[in-house]
Amino acid sequence: MKPRRPPWRRGLWIAFLLAPGLAVMTLFVAAPLLSSFRYAFYNFHGVLPDTFIGLANFRDILLDPTYADTTWRALGHNAIVFAALMLTQNGLAYLIAFALLKALPGHRIHQVIVFLPVVLSAVIVGFLWKLFLHPLFGIVNAALALVGIHGLPWLGDERTALGAIIFTNAWHWVGFPALIFLAGMQRISKETLEAARIDGADDRVLMTRIIWPLVAPSATIVVILTFIGSFNWFELPYVMAGATGSPGGATDVLGLFFYRTAFGSASSGLQDFGHGSALAVLMFLFLAIVSALALRILRAREIET
Repeated sequence: MKPRRPPWRRGLWIAFLLAPGLAVMTLFVAAPLLSSFRYAFYNFHGVLPDTFIGLANFRDILLDPTYADTTWRALGHNAIVFAALMLTQNGLAYLIAFALLKALPGHRIHQVIVFLPVVLSAVIVGFLWKLFLHPLFGIVNAALALVGIHGLPWLGDERTALGAIIFTNAWHWVGFPALIFLAGMQRISKETLEAARIDGADDRVLMTRIIWPLVAPSATIVVILTFIGSFNWFELPYVMAGATGSPGGATDVLGLFFYRTAFGSASSGLQDFGHGSALAVLMFLFLAIVSALALRILRAREIET
């Protein structure tokens, strides 16, 4: 009979396997996060913390017009991004998931096609759509010209720049919530759907009255991830509009404002790690608190349904 290994050896082996991942998380996530909390309370002289100033950096970010005007404007843009993505990206994803659920001919290949943009890098997607939206040789304006519609400087107009980037983000990520919704729909028993059909429910009633309440767990995941992604938005606006949120700050979001504040920009080049850290801490607390409250509310809705 093979001798049984002592429990401490198994624990040692598990610790050995976890050690590399924990080291990476500690070095690149936990340590910078704790440093941001510490630096938020200091005034900086160059790249080194100088004097402890308490909550002054937080007060400046929220109340001083030098920073506060940009903070609230960027926060408003993030809120617009979240609302737009919930309506367009996630609404379209729900419709796509329902279409895939019906298992029409070729639905397998369509699942791959829908999810394919998700695996692309945000930088690649940003550069690609920046070319597509170019006012002179972009294919978007070329396609509009074929039907007699005059093209627009999509990324150069304050009225359309943010919407163009939101559309790009929706194109990039629509496959992710679609598959989450599809997974939730596939957990619904076929007997339930067939009974609804027998009772005369059409596709609209099926989607709104039968399926939607039953995919509440999937909707919770989609809402929370969309909220976090919308208020952490950085890659696409940085690639497509630059660090200054051009034109005229129309695409400025909190992620870009943090980047400019902490690391400087091409126009100013000034680094301010104190105010940048304070902004990062405020973003973290805002996301953590709102996400926790939203998760609690949405989980309660799941139980009710």
